[in-house]
Amino acid sequence: MFSFTVAAIVFGIIFVAELPDKTALASLVLGTRFRASYVFCGIAAAFAVHVALAIAAGSLLALLPHRWVEGVVALLFLGGAIALLRHGQGDDEDEEGMRTPSSQSFWRVAGSGFTLILVAEFGDLTQIMTANLAARYNDPVSVAIGAVLALWAVAALGILGGKALMKRVPLPLITKIAAVVMVVMAGVSLYEAIAG
Repeated sequence: MFSFTVAAIVFGIIFVAELPDKTALASLVLGTRFRASYVFCGIAAAFAVHVALAIAAGSLLALLPHRWVEGVVALLFLGGAIALLRHGQGDDEDEEGMRTPSSQSFWRVAGSGFTLILVAEFGDLTQIMTANLAARYNDPVSVAIGAVLALWAVAALGILGGKALMKRVPLPLITKIAAVVMVVMAGVSLYEAIAG
């Protein structure tokens, strides 16, 4: 049976925990370069998968090799930075600076967002918290709904922040800053993979 109270508690906890996370920043970066709806669909699907895994597998996700996960995340962020810099100039863009669907299809953009978030969030604090909350409340449906809505809200805020930023700062500058941020995120993930 669905409990609005449990869903609201889970929403609050997961929202606050995810807000300062690398995912919010990744959403913002993707939101500056691609159509918001495309990015959100990919990220939202990845979060739904994560919540399902957290509910189903519980705290077993915390046992996965953290170094390997961080290493893959580092490579994805580095690849994202390279892709931003390589394709930052001269692509088909509309009047708002957004890539047209012919150059960046829904499946490519949503797939990129999905893959980035799926790997970056694997075994993450919010996934472990979701598993713990599911065990505590013994109400998987309410916990899942609260967690998914919280994660989607953070992603939407990040994407909208990227759109607002793009209106005030020239796109080439945003592209360079986004690439630098992704290289820094890759470095942090690589450090965590090496340091353990």
